[in-house]
Amino acid sequence: MFQEFKAFVSRGNVLDLAVAVIIGAAFGKIVTSLTDDIIMPIIGKVFGGLDFSSYFLVLGKIPAHYAGSPTDYAALKKAGVALLGYGEFVTQAVNFLIVAFIIFMLVRAANKVMKVEAVAAADPADVALLKEIRDELRARPKL
Repeated sequence: MFQEFKAFVSRGNVLDLAVAVIIGAAFGKIVTSLTDDIIMPIIGKVFGGLDFSSYFLVLGKIPAHYAGSPTDYAALKKAGVALLGYGEFVTQAVNFLIVAFIIFMLVRAANKVMKVEAVAAADPADVALLKEIRDELRARPKL
């Protein structure tokens, strides 16, 4: 069983997947920072200084022991108040769109490279014709 597991882990696909997950997690942090620290403040500025993270609706009662501001989303959330944080949702949706677009661009570029390699790897016409003749001769019944 250990040998099977070792063979499974040693295959290139598993190692490639592990590397992709690690790089993806680091890339996700970069995109989150890009969204939170650059894009959303610019969007907020364009729309009159709005801070999307502070847009929420209070759905439950604020506990009597809560001493913070009733407009502090993070503090209310930490206190266990039921909130509908649509501003945070907008931020995360923008984050997702950025990641999806970048992944689309990477896959598109990779497909172009693979297509060029496939065209370069194709046999010349004379070699393809010779292979067809060979295959036909092999397919004929022997006398």
